Amino acid sequence: MLSVLLIDDEPALLQVLKPFIERSGEMSVLTAQSATEALKILPEKSFDAIIVDYDMPEINGIEFLKILRSQGDTTPVIIFTGVGHERTAIDAINYGANFFLQKDEDPQMLFHELCDMVKTAVESTYIGKKLGTSRKIISDIINFSLDPSFAIDREGKVVVWNASMEQLTDTPASEIIGKSDYLYTVPFFGTRRKMLVNLIFEPDEEIKRQKYMIISRVAKGPIIAVTKGLKKDGSEWMLWSKAMPVYDMQGNFIAAVGIVRDVTATFKDIMIHDETQDVIEHKTEAASQTSKPAGLFSKIFSKETDKASSYYKEGVDLYMKEKKYGEALVAFNKALEINDKLPYVWNALGLCYKEMRDNNNALKSLTRAVELAPDNPELLFNLGETLEMIGVLNMSNKYLDSAIQTFKMVTNQMPNNADAWNHIGICYKEMGQIEESKFYFDRTRDIHIWKKHTPIVPKRDD
Repeated sequence: MLSVLLIDDEPALLQVLKPFIERSGEMSVLTAQSATEALKILPEKSFDAIIVDYDMPEINGIEFLKILRSQGDTTPVIIFTGVGHERTAIDAINYGANFFLQKDEDPQMLFHELCDMVKTAVESTYIGKKLGTSRKIISDIINFSLDPSFAIDREGKVVVWNASMEQLTDTPASEIIGKSDYLYTVPFFGTRRKMLVNLIFEPDEEIKRQKYMIISRVAKGPIIAVTKGLKKDGSEWMLWSKAMPVYDMQGNFIAAVGIVRDVTATFKDIMIHDETQDVIEHKTEAASQTSKPAGLFSKIFSKETDKASSYYKEGVDLYMKEKKYGEALVAFNKALEINDKLPYVWNALGLCYKEMRDNNNALKSLTRAVELAPDNPELLFNLGETLEMIGVLNMSNKYLDSAIQTFKMVTNQMPNNADAWNHIGICYKEMGQIEESKFYFDRTRDIHIWKKHTPIVPKRDD
């Protein structure tokens, strides 16, 4: 009979799982309500397998697994959770989990899967785990992920292509699985080209040379970057990518997992420069209209601040006409040295930083502009766009939620501004709240159908 240690902080779940697993007569189960309790039991008793919940207070399932492996304990471990997050799943594999199972709404299905996993894990010991088993784990991770995801093995062949990826690329898995030589990149770029998953071990210079703009990078961990692609219909789209390596227990690289998202709606006004890749240009008239600094010099600047007005005008010309962003920053800062309570100068400064891809300083400057003029819809809109961009690039719901609240302040003042409603919908969609996003997208559509759209017109001098 197989002995199993079951760890979960929910007593009700332990009471249900224990008798079900023992029902077959093939396993005996001992329960623990925390990782701390389990760590006290393990020195006194050995088990054939351990089932541990990921989401527990004090020590979660991954931390428990790390402690276990650091002590040289190779007991097969199955981690299960109610949240299907790819980072958690990848960590589970990297730290030596045998299986990773997402909690199912159907308890009967969950119980059967747990029992099957225990038997499989015991039959194939942790030390002798084969590459095929690892691939099965990777496949399970990707297939339950809602993000468009895929994986390539060490030879560069696609081993998983989930349903969300099929929908994103309009390319069925049957046409992609097993493909190599960058054939799987054609749905994204219209031609064979290296993707971020092919570049995870390359230096930053090579990633940039492949026309990716690096957003963040963690040593031996995930890379996040943005690039421009070409759809099947010939239209361009902006692709947000996240790639991460997966290792076995000996530290050997076994696969690369990639997540790709279409962020064209968020970044419709930018594209990556073909040569330097870190120069961002506005491409559409609509985008330039929402980004141009405002004037109203006569109202903003008094006679005592004519010099500040002059620096501001100089910065606008450098920023808008000559694209000399560094020199424009100098001019705007000189204006603020004279008077640091000028919202439109802070706004222009923030937009200039945004063009230079310095999102942190852009956010600080635009936030200051809104603090000085909290009821100005133009400044609110610019701040909202920046919060949204940072949220999408970093997959941060905190920033996306802030963007939503900012855009809602715009709609409170301008209920027929379709752009603000649309941005709220995009933010909710990026947060995975599809029903919420549908409401705002429908509102955007209705405004356009009724032809009641009220755009934000930047205030300008004659």
